[in-house]
Amino acid sequence: MTELLAHADAYLKEFDAVVVAVDAEQNAVALDKTAFYPGGGGQPCDVGWLNNTPVTKVKRQGQHIWHWLDGSLPAEGDTLHGKIDWERRYKLMRTHTAFHILCGVVWRDYGAQVTGGNMDVLKGRMDFEFETLKKELVGEIEAKLNVEVAAARPIHVKVLPREEAFQIPDLIRTKINLLPPGITQVRTVEIEGLDLQADGGTHVANTREVGKITVAGYKSKGKINKRIMLEIGD
Repeated sequence: MTELLAHADAYLKEFDAVVVAVDAEQNAVALDKTAFYPGGGGQPCDVGWLNNTPVTKVKRQGQHIWHWLDGSLPAEGDTLHGKIDWERRYKLMRTHTAFHILCGVVWRDYGAQVTGGNMDVLKGRMDFEFETLKKELVGEIEAKLNVEVAAARPIHVKVLPREEAFQIPDLIRTKINLLPPGITQVRTVEIEGLDLQADGGTHVANTREVGKITVAGYKSKGKINKRIMLEIGD
């Protein structure tokens, strides 16, 4: 299985790894370890370079994390130097943390579960079980989000045995538990004093790194399903 270095260190920008499999048809390689995030949980995959060859897509398939290359393929057993497109990755880290702040505020103050979500660089959306969502409430939520950014809350990542993790109240904030029964180790992301969730993505180390959060829009997606769109600024 490919070791996902980003789970242990989201700030790792470069690494060396060995090619363990080659797919000539897809022009992709699998590595023994990688700092490229393969996507998931609404967060897009990373892009970057392997030995100066552009990496255009990264995805987990089976036991391996595959890297699609825009250039010639290396051979199995070759050692490659990987480099993340750090500017893009860091923006995605800030974005992902912003949505955990949103989720934490909405859960803490309004008790609404998440019904869906997706993000891109410095923007995205999250859906909640709100019956009503009006302009005044949206403004209130936006103000609370930026209070949490300014609070400079530390963010901690841990990996816990499944049984221990599920002793944590409200660990799963989504309407549907997306963790397969076969997962024995659960990675948790905690915004100290605000939010604690099971999560596999990359995050900043402190809420102050997120920047200004703006609610760019909101809409109804059903009787008890409301969407909040965020944009992240400097």
